[in-house]
Amino acid sequence: MSTEESLPQRPPPQPELQPEPQPPSPTRAIALSFAVSLAASIALCVVYIFGGQPQLEGLLLFFGLGGVAAGLIQWGGKLLPQGPYVQQRHELTSGEQSQEATTDTLEEGLATLDRRRLLVRLLGGAIVGLGAALVFPVRSLGERPGGSLFRTPWRRGSRVVDEHDKPVRPEDLPVGTVLTVFPEGNSGAADAQTLLIRLGHGDYRPRPGREDWAVDDVVAFSKVCPHAGCPVGLYEPDTHRLYCPCHQSVFDVLDAAEPKSGPATRPLPQLPLAVDGEGYLVARSDYHEPIGPGFWNRDR
Repeated sequence: MSTEESLPQRPPPQPELQPEPQPPSPTRAIALSFAVSLAASIALCVVYIFGGQPQLEGLLLFFGLGGVAAGLIQWGGKLLPQGPYVQQRHELTSGEQSQEATTDTLEEGLATLDRRRLLVRLLGGAIVGLGAALVFPVRSLGERPGGSLFRTPWRRGSRVVDEHDKPVRPEDLPVGTVLTVFPEGNSGAADAQTLLIRLGHGDYRPRPGREDWAVDDVVAFSKVCPHAGCPVGLYEPDTHRLYCPCHQSVFDVLDAAEPKSGPATRPLPQLPLAVDGEGYLVARSDYHEPIGPGFWNRDR
């Protein structure tokens, strides 16, 4: 017997079985979408706190909303039943094969439930983060006005000055002229701008209780229109009427600035005037009613 014949024959090598590639988990893409949304919302809050940048805020808002939308779309398309389903009538008794199938289905359902709990938590976090990012712009509205809308910088004894902080005497205004003035130290304050008007002698017809509100036929009315807050800056001395250029409201100066036409429904508030020891015009007090559009007397 030859040596070659005495050696056992080795079987040919068998190729290793490669595991079949598993399809990607549908929950991974959904979780990634919600995570991107949450991260974008947090970044949006940070950007807004540090001063904001409109383009970057818009981009982050896109990813914050888009992440939630993409996650919900994938959730509905991959995890929820798609149908249609036809339920076949089955036997009332279940065999061993049916029991095993039920057990497998239950175990698969429990695993799916765990995955969906994670997705629900991520979805909740994304919505909370996005909600927080959307609440921050409320800070841009500023502080609550409180009682500031009922007051202006005018005070008892406030000296009347023009836009250059120059004090004004009654004789500085010729008859038929109008001048925009402010309380001293607050020149340029929008809510304090006031019109000084010099009327002809005996033209002023004060309302009861306002007999001493004018000085040497000089009257003062708020320049802020009670309709929409525009500056009432046009005066027609022949008719003694003030005109608002925004919406054409007309006010009669001789009738305590009562509106005669246009959308305004309230007269311009009048500022009571006096003179100090040096002959300069001063305010007796602040306006006796809030200036500007009427918000306080509307039904709430």
